[in-house]
Amino acid sequence: MDVRARHLRLLTETIAAVNSTLDLEEVLALVARKVADALDTEACFVYLYDERSDELVLRATHGTSVEEMTRRPRMRRGEGITGTAAAEQAPVMIPSQAHLDPRFKLFANLPEDQYESILAVPILARERLAGALNVRTLQPREFTQEEIELLVAIADQVAQTIEHAQLYAQAQQRVAELEALARISEAVSESLYLEESLEAIVKTTMDAVGATGAALVLEDGNIAWPEGHPGTHAVRLPLRWKRRQIGELVCDRDTPFTADERALLASIAHHAAVALEHGRAVMRGVLAQEIHHRVKNNLQTVASLLRLQARAPHADPRKALEDSVHRILAIAAVHEVLTEQREEVVELRELLERLRAMLVQGLAAGKEVRADLEPVALAGNRATALALVFSELLQNALEHGGETVQIELTQRNGEVRLAIADDGEGIEADAEGTGLSIVQALVRDELQGRLDLRNEGGTRAEVVFPAK
Repeated sequence: MDVRARHLRLLTETIAAVNSTLDLEEVLALVARKVADALDTEACFVYLYDERSDELVLRATHGTSVEEMTRRPRMRRGEGITGTAAAEQAPVMIPSQAHLDPRFKLFANLPEDQYESILAVPILARERLAGALNVRTLQPREFTQEEIELLVAIADQVAQTIEHAQLYAQAQQRVAELEALARISEAVSESLYLEESLEAIVKTTMDAVGATGAALVLEDGNIAWPEGHPGTHAVRLPLRWKRRQIGELVCDRDTPFTADERALLASIAHHAAVALEHGRAVMRGVLAQEIHHRVKNNLQTVASLLRLQARAPHADPRKALEDSVHRILAIAAVHEVLTEQREEVVELRELLERLRAMLVQGLAAGKEVRADLEPVALAGNRATALALVFSELLQNALEHGGETVQIELTQRNGEVRLAIADDGEGIEADAEGTGLSIVQALVRDELQGRLDLRNEGGTRAEVVFPAK
């Protein structure tokens, strides 16, 4: 077999292997092992680029176990031989005594100086730095131009796989976070006893972020409901109720907390504040369970929508995340209106205007969106379903329609009619997808109405349901 044919086979086999999973850690481990095998080297190190810190972080190796390291090696672009390849976006090859090169960077827990040669290449996703990888040999070795081209080709293909795996990992993390919040809301809404609710919040907090310890500190300074033990790093978040601090959530861990984890803890702190005031209200004889029931149901709805999105075949992970964000914001808009109005009904004209402004800002550059909305009031639980339906239909019109979108909301003879029309190419007769499935289910089950999709110089989506 000639060299080019062999390299083509190795490239095909490597890419097939790393495309066999979306689990990021598994992808990176496969990359390290398969690349080392493809080029017959003793070691392969795979780095991912962290945009927030502007650093390359070692995530997988073949030849040295990352798990055994006390601190994960990091380097900036231009630092070290691999960092130089990343900065210059070009391969760097040193055939012997690589550790004597002035660009070499030594890590105390990474014995790279035992290797003689190194070939490092950047990992680029659509010309954007996603990481870098290098291969090493114990004996001096001059890598051929064909071998360098093979490693560059592998890195180019692996970049897309890594990007998709990262998006998948982010989506899974969001599902886990929302499920944690749903469990907290369930604990708050189901228990009439303050101790049970707050104990459940502390335990769920530790599970959600892998904390070594957590506690709720009340406004009088008393530490209540402590679990676990202190760690090296701590986060303290205020519990606020109507702009007044009523306590703190303290969480400890032996590793630093990420920005996403801090955001999750802030949401948990909000729920803890709600639970604390809820328990106090119960002890005063005032039951305030309805808001907790609403939060619980809507968070469970969000978790269900994310699970449905995750099961969709051939879904673009970035598009799936964007759609999920719009659905969550639609539910948040209903909560905002209910909070401001302090009633159990929602004025749909105001709600739809908020959602329209939100979606148009992100998706409708250069498009004309007109709205003719009559005053219509709807119960809070049904308004949530309608908000999701409206967001899905308007987003579809903005993404796939023409230059003009018309929105209509009317109420006649005990029925509410919502119509969204665009001047695009129209909808296919057998159109289907996750968004359309969600709309059909919500209209049928939550609104007890009907959905009509037809082509009238574009697509016209019409939802009709009983007002009460």
